[in-house]
Amino acid sequence: MRDDCRDYRALFLADTPLIDVRAPVEFHHGAFAHACNLPLMDDREREQVGTCFKQHGQQAAIELGHRLVQGALKQARIDAWRAFTERHPDGYLYCYRGGLRSQISQQWLRDEAGVQYPRVVGGYKALRHCLLSVTEEAAQQCDFVLLGGMTGTGKTEVLQRLDNALDLEGHAHHRGSSFGKHATPQPVQINFENQLAVAILKQRARGVQQFVLEDEGRAIGSRAVPLALYRRMQGAPLVWLLDSVEQRVQRILKDYVVDLCAEFVGLHGADQGFALFAQRMQQSLASNVKRLGGERFQRLASAMDAALDEQYRSGAVELHRAWIRVLLDEYYDPMYAYQRQAKGARIEFMGSADEVEAYLHHRRRQTP
Repeated sequence: MRDDCRDYRALFLADTPLIDVRAPVEFHHGAFAHACNLPLMDDREREQVGTCFKQHGQQAAIELGHRLVQGALKQARIDAWRAFTERHPDGYLYCYRGGLRSQISQQWLRDEAGVQYPRVVGGYKALRHCLLSVTEEAAQQCDFVLLGGMTGTGKTEVLQRLDNALDLEGHAHHRGSSFGKHATPQPVQINFENQLAVAILKQRARGVQQFVLEDEGRAIGSRAVPLALYRRMQGAPLVWLLDSVEQRVQRILKDYVVDLCAEFVGLHGADQGFALFAQRMQQSLASNVKRLGGERFQRLASAMDAALDEQYRSGAVELHRAWIRVLLDEYYDPMYAYQRQAKGARIEFMGSADEVEAYLHHRRRQTP
């Protein structure tokens, strides 16, 4: 029989399968990538037991819980746990604090299914605290370099070629601009933070002490970079990525038009998917109407509508280049030029993707 676990970092380093016996509402508020929600009580049952606990105390709440989850319902939940343990004999189970719910789940598994399955001591709360500590420690102890550059220079592509990068936009499932939404939603804030912390933990376990991150604001879509990490980023040196306007337009066309359209079509089918894609593009442009100004917005909107009509009719995407080029020339580039000037003292290198990658490799070797 395996012992209950207190080595939280080892669980995350090994991507250990976990049974989360909390109610679905708790799981959706925040969980871990390798956890499966197989609740002891559903949301309604949990609510009733919680009310009973407040009014009549723990023992009455436990008794109510046993009355609510009995017979075929109880057996179905035990069967789901047993099936998980058979698929993942190396896993663990947990509740919020590692208390009654996980202990009852353990007992039912043992008594009704003959399965001895260990739990995480301290439960979700301890696991979450562990990951918060990982990010705090990294912010205090590690070296950070930021990768900056104009929109469309391929910063994410460079990050993906480095083995010491933290892809904030990847973990946030957002490309970081007003056009950055994917066809599927962003993770909830806690899950974003958890995924990022696990990535940091695994990198540090490999000996990484210097991280490269994209130069981001605090908000990535509707998710926020953890405050300790964001504060650390504010004084970090910058490496600035350069690329031609033509290459940038081509990259934006692929990422924000071709690939995004494919995401929607893959999820919703050709006609509905394209309609939702077109709506998303129009909404993204409209979100900038105040900053663009009325006349320029109307000009860009007309060009985008014409490009979308042609794309739907023939599949051709070349007309999108017109509004992308104007948006870069008249909106994004002046904004980034201002930011580059304001951060000029922190920029220690500028170059192409290959030059930046070589510099970052060299810099890492030179860092103690």
